[in-house]
Amino acid sequence: MTYASIAYRTDGRIARITLDRPERLNAIDDHMPREIRLAVDEANADPAVHVIVVEGAGRAFCAGYDLKRYAERVDAGAQVSGRMPWDPMADYRLMRRNTDDFMSLWRSYKPTIAKVHGYAVAGGSDIALSCDLVVMAEDARIGYMPARVWGCPTTAMWVFRLGAERAKRLLFTGDTIDGRTAAEWGLVAEAVAARDLDTTVDALAERVAGVPRNQLMMQKLMINSAVDAMGLHATQTLATVFDGIARHSPEGVWFQQHAEAHGFHDAVEWRDSGRPIPDGDEARALLRDDDPV
Repeated sequence: MTYASIAYRTDGRIARITLDRPERLNAIDDHMPREIRLAVDEANADPAVHVIVVEGAGRAFCAGYDLKRYAERVDAGAQVSGRMPWDPMADYRLMRRNTDDFMSLWRSYKPTIAKVHGYAVAGGSDIALSCDLVVMAEDARIGYMPARVWGCPTTAMWVFRLGAERAKRLLFTGDTIDGRTAAEWGLVAEAVAARDLDTTVDALAERVAGVPRNQLMMQKLMINSAVDAMGLHATQTLATVFDGIARHSPEGVWFQQHAEAHGFHDAVEWRDSGRPIPDGDEARALLRDDDPV
């Protein structure tokens, strides 16, 4: 396979998928979700591979969707930009495809390990949390900031990993947490000093790779079936529909128009600062102004 947004290689019994857009902090483009799935398929078809490691090139694991052009451009498609008219089922079909591509890491017959440094935020957290095991650098950050406005995590893995209360703590605020806290809360398997991240993940991957493929597959299918029984598919369906609604609510449309007028980074700064997001009648009033802010 030739990939545009990831790199794939094998190292003995370990397959390595590298998110490979370092100039954009590995932000998710139109190619990346499908290429992740194709790489997972390639690893599953290779009888030499026992385990898959997912990592990011450069300074971060993944900074989320590369939304700058969709938020700032008038001609961006309604399904991702927040513009009207909006077809919620076309939106669902698009985002469900991406969600299923990310979840190929969860559905993979071979175990998957995410190695997180820098940031795994917004859609990047969806990729990391779709892996079976996550190992983070202690100073890395993970979170879903679009929970404040313009998004809902479509994989919905937060609640299945954290439980209801801590999932609410993060998704009610859009706060990020560091690797040390993520490990203490049980969101990820382990957090280590950044200088030890490579060796720790390599040692874990080698340990897993020493187990026969059929044993790994049986353990994974058994554990995943329990999560499926808890309602994973139905929860992801609801989350994916809500993700589209979030981009087309009065607040979501205000966020897009603010980004169009003042730049995506300015809109994100407002979103993440803790300043109240204009809502309801206030957002509608702002949208009626010539200058949406």
